[in-house]
Amino acid sequence: MTEHDLLIDHYLPHPHFSLVRTTIVDAPVKETYAAARELDFTDVRGGAVSVAGWLRMLPERWHNRRHGPPRQPTRLTADDLDAGTAWTLLGDRPPTEFALGVAGRFWRPVIQWRRVAAEDFAAFEEPGYGKLVVAVSTLPYGPHRTLLTVHTRVALTDPESWLKFRRYWRIAYPAISSVHTALVRTMAANARRRALTAYARADQA
Repeated sequence: MTEHDLLIDHYLPHPHFSLVRTTIVDAPVKETYAAARELDFTDVRGGAVSVAGWLRMLPERWHNRRHGPPRQPTRLTADDLDAGTAWTLLGDRPPTEFALGVAGRFWRPVIQWRRVAAEDFAAFEEPGYGKLVVAVSTLPYGPHRTLLTVHTRVALTDPESWLKFRRYWRIAYPAISSVHTALVRTMAANARRRALTAYARADQA
């Protein structure tokens, strides 16, 4: 992989399903990247996101009541996901992009997650699974603005899994789209706050 390749193109170059959200942020790249990289995903709200997330977790909550205590809400940054869940931080190129990836049977009521190391992710093809990559990129849009992109790709490892996920995607797409929109809006708002704070400090210096 060269420095000119996108991380998402390296780890999942040929997706079966894809979703992209882009916006122009009134903040420089440095602040926008930091806002995205340090985002606490549990803070993301807007539209149907909180409702969609609650509904999506209902089967797992039912499973936990029968087989163990429900998980308590925690802080979830990219680093927290990498350290404490099945998600892997595939790559990080400050201040332009980072990518997270995970494998799993996403179409099941209780998702079966599978952690795959970054060095093995691109070549992972075990039947019965999907591979999911979420990548965030922050590119200059003039001297004081940033082109922010959140890009999700999914690839399935066999035809049967593709059929199962396609049915799930058709049902879940509106909720997934809402999540993407809310992610971009939250990252952009946090970046603008960071930029305003930086400008205020500069004025006081």
